[in-house]
Amino acid sequence: MMPHLPLTMPPDRGGGALFAVRITTLAVGTVCLPLCGFVFCVLWSLIFNFEETTATHCGVPNYLPSISAAIGGVTPQRYIWRLCIGLHSAPRLLGAVVYLNLYLTWGASYWRCYINFLLNGFEILSLLLLTFISSNENHGIHQLSFVFFIFFSLMYMMTTIRIWGLSRKYSVSAEEQRSYVWKKWLFIFNLAAILIAFVFYYRHNVYCEPGVYTFFAFFEYLVVFSNMGFHMTAWLDFGSKELLVSSLDKRI
Repeated sequence: MMPHLPLTMPPDRGGGALFAVRITTLAVGTVCLPLCGFVFCVLWSLIFNFEETTATHCGVPNYLPSISAAIGGVTPQRYIWRLCIGLHSAPRLLGAVVYLNLYLTWGASYWRCYINFLLNGFEILSLLLLTFISSNENHGIHQLSFVFFIFFSLMYMMTTIRIWGLSRKYSVSAEEQRSYVWKKWLFIFNLAAILIAFVFYYRHNVYCEPGVYTFFAFFEYLVVFSNMGFHMTAWLDFGSKELLVSSLDKRI
């Protein structure tokens, strides 16, 4: 007869966290991808592709590349920018969901929260579209997607500020109050930069004045930086909160 072998139970692996990252760390990494990619594209264009990226349709002197020329006109800038935007898009979409749930827990209006979420999503999708369809490949679609990006980003900022303004009726931390102030000023700065850039763009196309397109490109850069700054306020919004992946079952 075979000896009786005691039954052994599998070890209790337990539940708990499988992965955790501070949301502030995720926010910094997400913003740094397009920021570093953008700075690289502009500097590389100025150093190695100055003539082709600063050329204008009327041949007047220009000293800065437009965003479209810097990120999509030549390589390797086109590939670097697409890589950075592609990598940062998934965390951005995840962040949109996190903000949606945060605003819902505040008791903010259900429809306002979801409109804000959709505007955030459309801004990200518009950015993807203008990134992967360059001006050289299809100028019409690229231009239209850029207009959509500006529109959705402004609408997203406005609804975000509205939600935060209404939340001030309740108790908010010092960090949240600081974030609200930064959001308001960054939105105003972004809107002003867009309007000034449009004026210079109009003057360049109508009058072809030397150097005017350079001012347009400079204010384009300010639009990009202020947009990134607005999204960077997540650093103040979430403090020490973590994004956590865990098992609800003790047997994983």
